[in-house]
Amino acid sequence: MIDYATFEMLDLRVGTIRSAKEFPEAKKPAYQLEIDFGPLGILYSSAQITKRYKLEELPNRQIIAVVNIGTRKVANFESQCLVLGANDNQEVVLLTPESKIPNGQQIL
Repeated sequence: MIDYATFEMLDLRVGTIRSAKEFPEAKKPAYQLEIDFGPLGILYSSAQITKRYKLEELPNRQIIAVVNIGTRKVANFESQCLVLGANDNQEVVLLTPESKIPNGQQIL
């Protein structure tokens, strides 16, 4: 268990996927995402969402991500945020806002 103060340190934000492309260098099947977080700017993420989503379905989709966990090197790519999803029978289902929300909006 973590205490609430530790949880509060996570910065969860709404962003819109601008583009998605194949990521054949990743050990596990993944896409490279370019995500617009409004006032926070553009961040990039490697996301293992290839089982459920096709590349053409992802642009303009809003997602929720952790934006303050630092950069993680995945193969030759620097993933700058962690896109959140739930496991549904070995497929990742992206967490999304119920309605359109401004990019960069903080999740409370």
